[in-house]
Amino acid sequence: MAAGETQVYAKVNSKLKGRSTASLLDPLVGMGFPAHTALKALAATGRKTAEEAAEWLDCHCNDPSLDDPIPQEYALFLCPTGPLLDKLQEFWRESKRQCTKNRAHEVFPHITLCDFFTCEDQKVECLYEALKRAGDRMLGSFPSVVPLVLHSSVSYLGFFITDSPADIIREFAMMFATEAAVLADCTVKPCTKQLHLTLAHKFYPHHQRTLEQLARAVHPGLSCQWTATLYSRDMRFVHYQTLRALFQYKPQNVDELTLTPGDHIFVDPTQQEEASEGWVIGVSQRTGCRGFLPENYTERVRECDTWVKHRTYTFSLAMDLNSRKDGDASSRRNVEVHPPQRPRSLGSMQALQATIMRKSVLVVRHGERVDQIFGKSWLQQCSTPDGKYYRPDLNFPCSLPRRGNGIKDFENDPPLSSCGIFQSRMAGEALQGSGIRITSVFTSPALRCVQTAKHILEELKLERKMKIRVEPGIYEWTKWEAGKTTPTLMTLDELKEANFNVSTDYRPAFPLASLMPAESYDEYVDRCAVSVERIVSSCPQDMGVTLIVGHGSALDSCIRPLLGLPPRDSADFAQLVRKIPSLGMCFCEENKEGGKWELVAPPVKTLTHGSNSAFNWRNWIPGN
Repeated sequence: MAAGETQVYAKVNSKLKGRSTASLLDPLVGMGFPAHTALKALAATGRKTAEEAAEWLDCHCNDPSLDDPIPQEYALFLCPTGPLLDKLQEFWRESKRQCTKNRAHEVFPHITLCDFFTCEDQKVECLYEALKRAGDRMLGSFPSVVPLVLHSSVSYLGFFITDSPADIIREFAMMFATEAAVLADCTVKPCTKQLHLTLAHKFYPHHQRTLEQLARAVHPGLSCQWTATLYSRDMRFVHYQTLRALFQYKPQNVDELTLTPGDHIFVDPTQQEEASEGWVIGVSQRTGCRGFLPENYTERVRECDTWVKHRTYTFSLAMDLNSRKDGDASSRRNVEVHPPQRPRSLGSMQALQATIMRKSVLVVRHGERVDQIFGKSWLQQCSTPDGKYYRPDLNFPCSLPRRGNGIKDFENDPPLSSCGIFQSRMAGEALQGSGIRITSVFTSPALRCVQTAKHILEELKLERKMKIRVEPGIYEWTKWEAGKTTPTLMTLDELKEANFNVSTDYRPAFPLASLMPAESYDEYVDRCAVSVERIVSSCPQDMGVTLIVGHGSALDSCIRPLLGLPPRDSADFAQLVRKIPSLGMCFCEENKEGGKWELVAPPVKTLTHGSNSAFNWRNWIPGN
């Protein structure tokens, strides 16, 4: 051990000498781990066992930030237990099921006592002592019942804690902050404002009444033991999204992450420019490594699922003081997983036929695009030196339509791959067999969308009877497109020359020239809302299905206006869209009695298939 490491170890060991967890550091240093990384592992695992910390160090052997002096962030919460917690968790489940997710679902039920603060790894044990001292001093005066008063506003629903019990709880928070400053040299900001237990936050206004009805089923007087609980989180990923791996994944390239079911991955949605479609860049909580991963191997989870529970202090006169010190120290995370809600199914051909006379909208994402498989350099792979197209792989299309500026115009307006054409035909065949009646079709001006619409219509035997109406207003969010100008898209004349049966009489809601490069998210969703309203109103007599072929984003930006829902948060929108597969579908029906649109199960099943990597026969020649 180096001289500096020896001094650090001696200093820390001296401070912790005589305490129950001082022995946790000794075996880690004895294994050869430097003292500062051993302390980091103990802090990251809640200082529970040396074995858990050693396992953390083994997993993080390739973590580039292992030696960085980055402390954990800590916060103190007052958490309910017992019957009250059961009722609150039931509210969490029902509010999410009936009113969709809101900000409150990101964290478990709690009252914030102290905002997040930092503490050096070698002083974490002192925080535990500060919690115990503050709890012991306030034990006799802590209220036996915490009064909860329901409060509701346009964007907030929760219980307020009032009168003298609130003053006592704030005094406890202040006492912990004072003890933490003295013992652990931490700057802790206790809560001095209105104490509250949030039930719902930043929800849609039309859900307020439903949420209030659910909240009234939570009786504040239910039996409860309140525990002051100390949690920590990795301060580097505070504003990231959290994904959890559902399946195992073994990297195919050196820049990819290994996934094990249950792994948590931190993803910054604003830093995904390098990721191909269907992939994200993230940092593994288990290993600390950064790399690419297939997004459809994961699911979005709560931010608190990666928090670490350190110590709890339970306010109960019936418990022995010594048993309150550590609480449930064996529990690392407060996680509850609920089975996903399944979309309802029509269940039979008879039920489907009953909807034929309703006005319906089917929004479909285009098929697999060629650059999705062969990357951004796909055009260079299939171009001759004199600018002519050739087919280097069977998944490249047999030919490309002629364009005014030659083959270079395909770079930012790629065609479907051969598999994308097959996907589109298979979807069209399934729609033909489902019995639904397509009465009109609209597409984004992107070539891949027009191609998808054409192949679907061919399978429906409608390619000559029904003209494709090109609507630039449902084109992809231009912020996601490369370059400072909008891509050069095929004109109606070029599409007609390439044998696409497009309408030249349709007047779009947004002419092609109106598309602005790098538009804001608000501009994009407004454009889509106006366009889908125009599409629906342009077919007032069509009692059948209007087919809209667009991008993955259209399944959200075109459907939500129909349902009367406001736009999603842009970060949630980006995360959702990345998960929509080729030929993903959303289906809406108009309820004549109520005059509203409803989201129902699509008329055909989803299309799922695996990847097929390139094969080089030369690698199989003996001796090579």
